[in-house]
Amino acid sequence: MLHTFALLIAALPGIAELDADARSAGNLKPLAERIGERMFAAQWAAQVTQVSANGVDGHVIVGVRISGVKFHHALSRSEFESEVAHLIAVVFAQAPGVEEVDIWATVPIRVGKDVVVSGDLAIPTSRPVFTLSVRRGTDPARARAFWDEDWARVAFKQDW
Repeated sequence: MLHTFALLIAALPGIAELDADARSAGNLKPLAERIGERMFAAQWAAQVTQVSANGVDGHVIVGVRISGVKFHHALSRSEFESEVAHLIAVVFAQAPGVEEVDIWATVPIRVGKDVVVSGDLAIPTSRPVFTLSVRRGTDPARARAFWDEDWARVAFKQDW
């Protein structure tokens, strides 16, 4: 009986695999899941909430969404930038065919009761506060990022 139970436990998927399945998207979802398994196996200070992979005409782009409000511990701006660079490196290492990684951090937008938040008439429920696109072979530190300065001042508790 114990042996059968041990085999059952060994066959169950791990948390990272379950998270990757639930939080992957795109027309290349198996690729997003593979990258997601690696990302969700680690605890990042800036919580990764979704990995998407999309391909068109041989071009493959991966998107990584980060929560802009749920840091697992306090971060400085430079620590956030380092973590973003590490996430980009993980994507390129896991998927040699990916030519670009897009990373964005979002924060929720408050919406009123009875407001349509899905479908054709939906209003946004989040907004980007940081975005960065990096092509393979490009140094993330040299790529130009969008920063919402008000968000950054509060998120990193420092003045610019």
